[in-house]
Amino acid sequence: MADLELKCNFQDKAKTIFTAEKKLVQITGTAMFPGDIAPDFPSLSGGTVTVFGEERRIEQGTKNRNPDGTVNFCTLEVV
Repeated sequence: MADLELKCNFQDKAKTIFTAEKKLVQITGTAMFPGDIAPDFPSLSGGTVTVFGEERRIEQGTKNRNPDGTVNFCTLEVV
């Protein structure tokens, strides 16, 4: 668990997907952070973020890597 206060590029969006259990999930935004926001963790998953005063649940996290394996930026899809 990490408790961080960071700035991000946040994009609101509406996207409907089905999970393996055929559950409908509405993705409401994507937060993008420069660099590796959690270098001690191999992947990003779970938890919450607060964007513009609204707490949102992290649905999916991605560490977007450069060809040499370093992390260029991190993406969190939130609902």
